Amino acid sequence: MPPEGRNRVVIEGVRPRVDGGRFPFKRIVGDLVEVTAVIYGDGHDHLAARVLYRREDEAHWRYAKMDPFSNDEWKGSFKVDAIGLWLFRIEGWVDHFDTWADGLEKRIAAQRDISRAPLEVATSFNSAAPDSEIPLALRTGAEILYRSSLEYGGKEAARLQTIAQDFQKVADRNSTFDETPVTTEIRDFVEKHPDRRFATQSLETPVRVDRERARFSTWYEFFPRSAGSLGQHGTLEDATKLIPFLAEAGFDVIYLPPINPIGTAYRKGKNNSVVAQPEDIGSPWAIGDLKGGHTAIAPELGGFVDFDALVRAATRNQVEIALDIAFQCSPNHPWVKSHPDWFSIRPDGSIQYAENPPKKYQDIYPLNFESNDWRNLWEELSNVFLFWIKRGVKIFRVDNPHTKALRFWEWCIAKIQRMHPDVIFLAEAFTRPHIMYGLAKRGFTQSYTYFTWRTTKHELTAYLQELTSEPVSQFFRPNFWPNTPDILPHMLQTGGRPAFIQRAILAATLTANYGIYGPAYELMESRALREGGEEYADSEKYQLRDWDRKREDSLLPLLKTLNSARHQHPSLQQNDTLHFHDTDNPMILCYSKRAGTDMVLVVVNLDTANIQSGWTMLDLAYLGLANDVDFECKDLLADNSYSWSGSRNFVMLDPNVLPAHLFHVSLPVSNEQR
Repeated sequence: MPPEGRNRVVIEGVRPRVDGGRFPFKRIVGDLVEVTAVIYGDGHDHLAARVLYRREDEAHWRYAKMDPFSNDEWKGSFKVDAIGLWLFRIEGWVDHFDTWADGLEKRIAAQRDISRAPLEVATSFNSAAPDSEIPLALRTGAEILYRSSLEYGGKEAARLQTIAQDFQKVADRNSTFDETPVTTEIRDFVEKHPDRRFATQSLETPVRVDRERARFSTWYEFFPRSAGSLGQHGTLEDATKLIPFLAEAGFDVIYLPPINPIGTAYRKGKNNSVVAQPEDIGSPWAIGDLKGGHTAIAPELGGFVDFDALVRAATRNQVEIALDIAFQCSPNHPWVKSHPDWFSIRPDGSIQYAENPPKKYQDIYPLNFESNDWRNLWEELSNVFLFWIKRGVKIFRVDNPHTKALRFWEWCIAKIQRMHPDVIFLAEAFTRPHIMYGLAKRGFTQSYTYFTWRTTKHELTAYLQELTSEPVSQFFRPNFWPNTPDILPHMLQTGGRPAFIQRAILAATLTANYGIYGPAYELMESRALREGGEEYADSEKYQLRDWDRKREDSLLPLLKTLNSARHQHPSLQQNDTLHFHDTDNPMILCYSKRAGTDMVLVVVNLDTANIQSGWTMLDLAYLGLANDVDFECKDLLADNSYSWSGSRNFVMLDPNVLPAHLFHVSLPVSNEQR
């Protein structure tokens, strides 16, 4: 037998939820969270429901009324006004007062009808019944209010009791009246102070609320060590000089690969050679030497004075520094000596290095998350984040998180964000979908995606529809990167300048978060180490590169225009309204986004070698446009304007000129007004 069997209301199908409430769904501060549920009970009594919500650190629940909108479906909403973890639950109960008030009104109406009926009609009814039933009904209402008053104290209880006493007095007078004594004021007050003794409550559902940068960001990655001139090793001071230049180009997150000391044991040479020459500088991802590990800076880059100056420069220019955190160690890392049990020990006593047979990575030792000392390992890893947070870093790109225990990430990110709710984590996990989604559920704010390899109309449409539909859209925030230091996709190797332009436009307009491995992208680096592979020739991961940022053919002016459009148009700062429109050419992709009255329409030629033309078939109803209305499309990339009408409009795109239109759609003007 249940502990309380008088809970007559059933609550089912609460939405939004991720895995039944096991993980938070994600929102941005200031969002209105819309909640729905199926709520029903036995019999014909009226029901009432509300959504209770609070920040995790608040002691008291706030609440918002829920209303029925369909067959036993109810909806309500609440605004999340601070970043951090929030909780909500739904509460439903039998509304005895509303049921009673509705019945009383019907009784009074029936009595009124009888009293006004012709004598021969009225005498056919038992006219005494209404006169005796209404006083009894009023006494019943008084009892309901007395019961409700027991839940409250002070003025609220006194007011409920006063209303009950008034009903009792009316009943005692046994007078007749045409209108119900239950005024709108009484209904409103009782609605706010209901009898919820036998209310049913749903399970609590968590909501992760992040700052705006989590929803909308534009990333630029570069290696500080290549920020020098004339082939000299760059420093953090050199990197600082680039901040105003990149901020002016519209990038708001400047992402640096690891800046920690680089190990010397088994150091990799140029082009990932297993034999390093004396002048080779190694991979930044082989972290740690005698000078320190994850909380130290490579001496060649400078010191903490230089790092602090870098962060201050970013703040002045209204951008943020993101650091790469790679939880792996070179054989020279201090942890190897102080905590050898944090690594996997082979039968011969040596430490297991990273490998993907037949490939071997002797310059990197993976951490062992099955270590007997796992608790201290977890604490030390979380302290790495806390160390850099104290130096002003609030965004972290995490290297290969899928090769570390998922339970660790759930614990670590929750710990960090309880202390620093504004911290953002980007998961660099190119792996199986369930693992990528699992990392997002466990706290990662943004995630790398498969966009890099999605090139056809069908692939892009299907993938974006998956990412922007429930349940994925509730917890997974995609961040599109057309290239990374690890990945030079085949399309960029063979497609020339049109491919770089096309992929940048797609990344920047399909999703609100995108990034580029900067100098290699703006200067269209396309040389692969070997045919069929995706490694860069002369990869910056293993050597210095001297980038000529003043080259006339640089894509930076185009990227600046693209980023400016993103910052000026709210429709490009979210993913919720992405909608694909048909075209009669499989090489032409068409889609729109809308935020309030701001609307953009994007048409892209997916063929990097040939001119493509065709007709759009716009979903005018989705766009909110009538069939007989003309509208203006201003191309934000080419600064041209076109007058379009109806759903069918002709486009022709030359990839060697500009492979896409990025239209801002003006408010429509009817034919009569033209």
